[in-house]
Amino acid sequence: MSSALLPWQEDFRRECGIRRGLILHGNTGDLTSDPEAPGQWTALPTAVMNLLRQRGYQHVVCWNRVNGVSGVDARTWGELQSSVTPPAARESTSEGNAYDMGDLSPIPVASPASNGITASADDLLTVAAQWLRQPHAEKPVAFVLDWTQYLFGSVNSLSENERGWLLRLGQATRDAAVVRNAQSIGQPQSLLVLLCGGLNVLPPSIYLNNPLFREISIPLPTRQIRESAVLGLKEVFRLQPPLQQGGRELADFVDGLEGQSIRDIHNLARLSRQETEVSSALSLLNLYRHGRRHSPWEQLDHKKLQTIVETLGRRVKGQGEAIESVRRILVRAFTGLSGLQHSHRQRTPKGVLFFVGPTGVGKTELAKSIAEFLFGDEEACLRFDMSEFNHEHADQRLVGAPPGYVGYEAGGQLTNAVKQKPFSLLLFDEIEKAHPRILDKFLQILEDGRLTDGKGETVLFSDTVIVFTSNIGAAEVSHESQDVRNEFIQKVRQHFVHELKRPELLGRIGEANIIPFNFMRDDSFLIDIARAKLEPLRKGLKDKWGGADLRLVKEAEILALLIRDVDRGTGGRGVPNALTNKLIDPLADFLFLHMAVPDQIRGKVIEVHIAGGKLLFELE
Repeated sequence: MSSALLPWQEDFRRECGIRRGLILHGNTGDLTSDPEAPGQWTALPTAVMNLLRQRGYQHVVCWNRVNGVSGVDARTWGELQSSVTPPAARESTSEGNAYDMGDLSPIPVASPASNGITASADDLLTVAAQWLRQPHAEKPVAFVLDWTQYLFGSVNSLSENERGWLLRLGQATRDAAVVRNAQSIGQPQSLLVLLCGGLNVLPPSIYLNNPLFREISIPLPTRQIRESAVLGLKEVFRLQPPLQQGGRELADFVDGLEGQSIRDIHNLARLSRQETEVSSALSLLNLYRHGRRHSPWEQLDHKKLQTIVETLGRRVKGQGEAIESVRRILVRAFTGLSGLQHSHRQRTPKGVLFFVGPTGVGKTELAKSIAEFLFGDEEACLRFDMSEFNHEHADQRLVGAPPGYVGYEAGGQLTNAVKQKPFSLLLFDEIEKAHPRILDKFLQILEDGRLTDGKGETVLFSDTVIVFTSNIGAAEVSHESQDVRNEFIQKVRQHFVHELKRPELLGRIGEANIIPFNFMRDDSFLIDIARAKLEPLRKGLKDKWGGADLRLVKEAEILALLIRDVDRGTGGRGVPNALTNKLIDPLADFLFLHMAVPDQIRGKVIEVHIAGGKLLFELE
């Protein structure tokens, strides 16, 4: 067997000599290696016809509902129609006698893609059924039915004609005479080949529990095949730096093509030639996938990463260790040492973080800060509250309902969000509350970087950052513990291994990516949070009323007053409420009193004083 054949082609060539029917499904619309011209690419029907001719089929009839019959000339098709053995003659034919069609020498014929000879499904299946009944022949005939996903309707409501076709094919294969002599059993038999986009579009009665039929899946191209296709177009691609065999740019480009077809690669070559500006291979791939969108990952540089601790620390207080852990993970990604950026597995998400700790300590706030740092907009943080996905079929909300079910047209919340914003941070809040069935989807995302939604469309997660938050162990780990970090990691490990019994998910996340958050042990953290929350208030006053500033006289005393009644057990969650009750509401009353005189507040500083445990306001 030729080593140039692809694995599915080897399977096809072998099964031709065994079965009476073969179903090729999957990536059937792609180009594939031509068995008669190694290194060349051709459409699947042409490759199938070439394989059949190599296998000994002198006549290969290709048919679809639009073009009719191709692959043979009109004279040969006429002979096939008129020379099939009548039933009475067939019954009297001895097992060892081959049916002689006469001298039908092959004549150059049109390809399957061109207009062929007019023939209905009934015409084709009548001829095919008769030839499939033949026990053997010196000149066996192969019938290739293309686009069979459009031949049958819904498998649950077949028409009378469709049921008749199935019966005709079933009888023809089942009732064929059995060949037992050694000379004939090694020869090919007349064969039926069905090409379809997906196996689920065919009535299962054709192939289920039927040893006469075999299904062969056509996969997306492997890495080796993708590299061969790119190298074949190396001189066509217009890139900077150019692709060189064995080079890093080629390796990264081929890895980034995971999940793409050979036709996609040819499209990319065309795109590189049509663009006015010469770009890098990864920029070209981003343009092809997402259109003219700015890729934040291409703007992530050494200088920007140096500011990450300071930038995140402005919003998240008292979690220096967590911020440092985030910095290490992003630096690891940037340098390529974690397999996340400039990696050999670009299909995986750019980063995976698991935030665990008590409530109200800044887990969600840090996720939003990372989204703003990486993507320039806090809105790039797409939040999913996993307590809403705690029932068995909740996964349909994420990826969409299957065909035929309510909500199928709407798609899934997660897949739709990533299609609209491929450059985003996905925040899965309180992941421990999700139904275990949901975890299977995360396994696929973390391992392959993709999900297929209910419509059959594949959504890539290779440009996202994924953050899980959890309160696992928050009620058991003491805030007085001297080793909070390791205790939380141990609780997470115990949850996944012993309670969920899903250690593989913990393995995909990686224990190095588990980031515990500290308890807020003293009031300084709450004061820092309150001080940070005042900045949006100052900006709102300036935008709305034109106030120059909000100045706290005796700031330390005022901030201490604001946090005095905050419940320390809820972390920083009580700080916004305290600000509302003790500062914002009195300030609103003060502003309301001064609204009678237009522009009285504009350009002035609002001073906040403390007296007798209350806040007083003055215009300066």
